[in-house]
Amino acid sequence: MLGSHEHAVIDAHSSRASRWLRERRLRLALWIAVLEGIVVALERNVGKWTVLFLAIAVLAVYMFVVRNIRWDAGRQIAWILAASQSLALLVVILVFIVKVFAIILVIAFAVIALAYLFLDLRRT
Repeated sequence: MLGSHEHAVIDAHSSRASRWLRERRLRLALWIAVLEGIVVALERNVGKWTVLFLAIAVLAVYMFVVRNIRWDAGRQIAWILAASQSLALLVVILVFIVKVFAIILVIAFAVIALAYLFLDLRRT
C-alpha cells in the first residue's frame, strides 16, 4: 500500500499538454456538450439533425482514424470531441423522448377531459 504521497505513473509517450487534457477530458467534453446544447436551443439553423450527423461523423473519425494517431494530445482531443458529440446526441434523444412523453400526457389529459365532459353531459 502506498503512503499519503502516491506518485502517478507518467506515460513515456505523453506530453505535459496530453496529461493536462487527459486529467480534464471529461469536464471539457461536458462543457462542450452544454455549449452545443445551448447553441442548438437558441439557433434556428442548427437542429437535432445537425447534431445527429455531426455526432456520426465525429464518432466515425474517432473509431477509424484515432487508433493510428501517435500524438497523445491528438488522441485526447479526439476523445474529448467524440465524447462531447455523444453527450450532445444523448441530450437530443432525451429531449425527443421528453417531448413525446409530454405529447402523450397532453393527449391523455384531453381524452380524460372529454370523457368527463361527455359523462357530465349525460347528467345535465
